Amino acid sequence: MSSPTISRRARPAYPILLLLAPVLAAGCATTRPGVPDGAAPTPPSVWATAEQPASQSPTPTATDPSPPAPSSARPSATAPRTGLKHVFPVRADDVDYHPTHGAYPATDLFADCGEPFVAVTDGTVLEVSRVDRYTKRGRQGPDNGGLSVALLGDDGVRYYGSHLSVVTSGVDAGVRVRAGQQLGKVGRTGNANNVCHVHFGISPACAGTDGWWIRRGVIWPARYLDSWRGGGNREPAAEVTAWQRRHGCPKAP
Repeated sequence: MSSPTISRRARPAYPILLLLAPVLAAGCATTRPGVPDGAAPTPPSVWATAEQPASQSPTPTATDPSPPAPSSARPSATAPRTGLKHVFPVRADDVDYHPTHGAYPATDLFADCGEPFVAVTDGTVLEVSRVDRYTKRGRQGPDNGGLSVALLGDDGVRYYGSHLSVVTSGVDAGVRVRAGQQLGKVGRTGNANNVCHVHFGISPACAGTDGWWIRRGVIWPARYLDSWRGGGNREPAAEVTAWQRRHGCPKAP
């Protein structure tokens, strides 16, 4: 695969990371959705999923450091909204990213560890992983993300950020958040190749049949990131809906 080029909007504050991008992309995962790679399809047991519809606003609670018990995902049945505010997912002066990513659509956002990872738009926290279960000899795929947060936006789109160093206290499944609200911090947990960044994926919130290979991303985020970084409000809902119309919610291989 040819070397990816830096986004025209991205500032090359991390030149050494540009050389590592293909390696990092491989570290996040290596297969296209629906193509087996030998990894177990079952999502990790440390995921907690939202039971409340997005219209509810439960009060955030203190973080329990122990792994939450798993439950079945139930994305909101509320009709998606258009015209919502969208913001760039990492709040920092220096963030680099590429329009390409390994063998499936996603983006790695390179920034210093500890920089805020924020909600792209208004929505409900869908899934949270507070425990890094990744090992090189373990499952390659389901546990790659380390600490991570998935948000179901009120636009009907799922936004996923992984490799976080910490998930913000009170950010739990079912909690309502606003665009720009901090969800965690940039880190290098999971299969991050020891480089500070956030793996960012955009996908539909498939209920009950989705897994890590959909959660990690199904459409290319770069053009939306370019827009949000420049103060625009390009919305990915139409592209995500079109993808789901073509593919449905396929079960993991």
